[in-house]
Amino acid sequence: MKLFSVLLLALAVLAGCSKSSELNKLEKGTPLYTLAKDLSKKVPALDPDKNAVLARSKYFTLTVADVMEALKENYGNRVNSLPNLQTEQVRSIIEAGVKELADRRLLLHAAQQAGVTVTDAEVDSLLQAQYARVGGKERFATLLEQNGITEDVIRKQLYEMLQIQKYLEKELKDAEAVSEEEIQQAYQEDKTATVRHILLSTQGKSKEEKAKIHQKMEKLLERARSGEDFAELAKQYSEDPGSKENGGLYADFPRGKMVPPFDSAAFNTPVGQISGIVETQFGYHILQILDRKKETRPLSEVHDELAEQVRRQKQTKAYNQLLAKLRKEAELTFETI
Repeated sequence: MKLFSVLLLALAVLAGCSKSSELNKLEKGTPLYTLAKDLSKKVPALDPDKNAVLARSKYFTLTVADVMEALKENYGNRVNSLPNLQTEQVRSIIEAGVKELADRRLLLHAAQQAGVTVTDAEVDSLLQAQYARVGGKERFATLLEQNGITEDVIRKQLYEMLQIQKYLEKELKDAEAVSEEEIQQAYQEDKTATVRHILLSTQGKSKEEKAKIHQKMEKLLERARSGEDFAELAKQYSEDPGSKENGGLYADFPRGKMVPPFDSAAFNTPVGQISGIVETQFGYHILQILDRKKETRPLSEVHDELAEQVRRQKQTKAYNQLLAKLRKEAELTFETI
């Protein structure tokens, strides 16, 4: 299941070690404590002395210490560059890290509850693959040392990644099957879309700031729908560096390339119309739908490609539904950073 492996690699970016019910703290004078103290000058919630709780559930509590240790374990010495970033960038990285770490803890808890086990031999096999990927065991050890990461940490991450992967393969096995009817339906759908869009970023913003940004977008939506030139509005107001100077244009992108809420608006809003306000992890968007195109090649030529596309979509949907279920069952909540 390639998709599950990709999802697990994303979650493993912020693995972290499971803790007991006692809240984890950073010891004064340690490099991580000093780093958190420096970051708290930009984001006060990261003060290691206060060690704020950033996420809660029935099964675990994540503190500033948990997230800082997870960052260190996976990014190594690169975490030391975080104080050089802008305040909004730091807040965005921490917020994303908390959510990914919480999701991983939920999946690991579910896997353990389901009795999923992993052998040392399976971990060794993955570790050997890591050695081969970088040019040998000695080279791998050197890279770990340079980044301040130990092999024990890597072994633990691989163990937990395998445990979660086995759990996902069992829980989401029904998403593997793709029918001819589903392939035919995919063939009939629009393949690409061309849109202009305006983005107002909300990354790293507080709830109050996001509310003001939403109000600003409401006014822009009203102006766009009243007939003002959408491209000019995008050039003036959009905060997407990839399209701003081009009037917010994204041409002929395939279904599934963009983040789901954006993709849904691009392929479901009628051509020629302007979408409502769409929220993604990047911020608030409005889209002007310029064109959509269908597949022009014969079905026989694209059959296998479509089957894989449908399979990926079903796996992603099933994964997201499972994660939403686990979050609800665990009563997972996040604190404002």
